[in-house]
Amino acid sequence: MKLAAIRHVRGFDVARPVSIGLMLGIMLPLVILPLLSIFVVGTRRVLGFFWASLLAPEAVYALKLSMVTSFWATVFNVMFGLLAAYVLSRYDFWGRNAVIVTISLPTAIPTAVAGFALLALWGPQGTLGRFLFPPEGQQLMFTAYAIILANIFVTFPLAFGVIKPVFDTMSRSLEEASATIGATRLQTFWHVTLPSLRGAIVSGGLLTFARAVGEFGSTILVSGNLAGHTQTAPLYIYAKYNSGEVGSLEAANAIAIVLALLSFVIFSVLFFARDWLEFETQEA
Repeated sequence: MKLAAIRHVRGFDVARPVSIGLMLGIMLPLVILPLLSIFVVGTRRVLGFFWASLLAPEAVYALKLSMVTSFWATVFNVMFGLLAAYVLSRYDFWGRNAVIVTISLPTAIPTAVAGFALLALWGPQGTLGRFLFPPEGQQLMFTAYAIILANIFVTFPLAFGVIKPVFDTMSRSLEEASATIGATRLQTFWHVTLPSLRGAIVSGGLLTFARAVGEFGSTILVSGNLAGHTQTAPLYIYAKYNSGEVGSLEAANAIAIVLALLSFVIFSVLFFARDWLEFETQEA
């Protein structure tokens, strides 16, 4: 019985090539080929056309707007995620689980619903918007600030979701030792706790930025999608694809290639630098 039970691990293991082939076979049409098609379509004309499409004023503006709005959304959500993770890990209070569920809720809400919810609150006819932003005055919606607000909403749980598990498993011995030698709570947090969270903060920030820079569903509702004003890179791709102009498909693909490469770089950093950051934290 024992020999029969371990027979599959001796000699040639047919399950190995079959499993690898099955995995790659599933990935090929669902992930690999769609990604490759972006590069094929985007570069099927001469390289000069690709660069001209990429450097078009509206394309450059859309990329810059996506980077800036995603950056500020990331800064806010990392700071909030750090605060929320600290509070929810260190203190036990009534309604704590409800707060955790509420923070995580935006991941389950369709992005179009998120955009409509922001309009219902801050729009010209919204619950607060009609009082704070009258129709004849300056509006919050359909501006770059609305894009930042939408990105904050849809990426709200990401940094928190990465940072909180580190707080939960972190030993408090160093913090207690810091307190015994006279350090204030702020000094302990800045010099002891925060360095231990470096890897989680970087990972949460990169995940948040990668998600925000590709946001489409909520931004198309709150931005107005005005070319050269409130049109982000994903909205530019959508507009070019539906324009029907000559070369518009290749122009959309040029921006898509940039976003795909940016995502590849971000997740490569997450994969290769995570162990280094954790090692540096342990050494510190």
